[in-house]
Amino acid sequence: MDKASNFVELKETSKIWAIGSIHSNLKSFSAIKKYILNHFKNSDKLIFLGNVIGLGDKSKETLSSVIDLRLKLMSKFTLKPESIVFLRGAQEEMFSKLLQLQLAPNPIEILEWMFEHGVNKTIESYGFSENEIKSLASSGTINISKWTSSLNKSIQDNPGHTEYFLNLKHAAYSHTKKILFVNRGVDITRPLSAQNDCFWWGFQNFSTIQNPYNTFLRIVRGYESEHLNKSQNSKNNVVCTLFKQPLSNKNVLCGIFTENGEILDLFENN
Repeated sequence: MDKASNFVELKETSKIWAIGSIHSNLKSFSAIKKYILNHFKNSDKLIFLGNVIGLGDKSKETLSSVIDLRLKLMSKFTLKPESIVFLRGAQEEMFSKLLQLQLAPNPIEILEWMFEHGVNKTIESYGFSENEIKSLASSGTINISKWTSSLNKSIQDNPGHTEYFLNLKHAAYSHTKKILFVNRGVDITRPLSAQNDCFWWGFQNFSTIQNPYNTFLRIVRGYESEHLNKSQNSKNNVVCTLFKQPLSNKNVLCGIFTENGEILDLFENN
């Protein structure tokens, strides 16, 4: 995949809707989904900022609901495919790596680390046992390959799920290049094309940046790891965070922005 295909430029837009990390909170997302279906306009754009799956018990069901929202909006309006964007979050990154576990030199350690970060909930939602793959992790490449193949088949059995994981983007930005959308952060000393995995793993002190990043006056992200929500979203801050710690928080945050980086609205599910 060429680097350009990792990014989406949002053109001819009135409003840009952005949804922060959902983490499989289906009930909370359903309230946001209903609001969007009632208020979205033909010239609007919608971005999911990653971490749709993971941590919660309903990863598969939540992803199906997200895909259903896309289909409903695409059928209601004359939208281009790039009008609805899905970004890669840490949960999607880990799950994609899990599907290649047979290639890992240390599968047991990788599994333990992933499960500590909520990936176990995702495989369970697809009908697989955490204990089963833990026991297989030490049994060799062939057995692990059989397990990942079965998991892949289960994903394929759910309409749109495979396509979701294959088409995740690294970042999106308005055609004015005044507002940037990412999962977690950027290294402001590097260009977008050289960020590597900073988009979903973050970068030290990103929350505290005070100045625009290149031409971007606003950076909207869907996740932050700080347990103390020190950063307050305001019209004067460069960084706008659509997520609230702790991870046990079930609310899903959404924002509406202009192509020039203005905040029109910030809200969460009721």
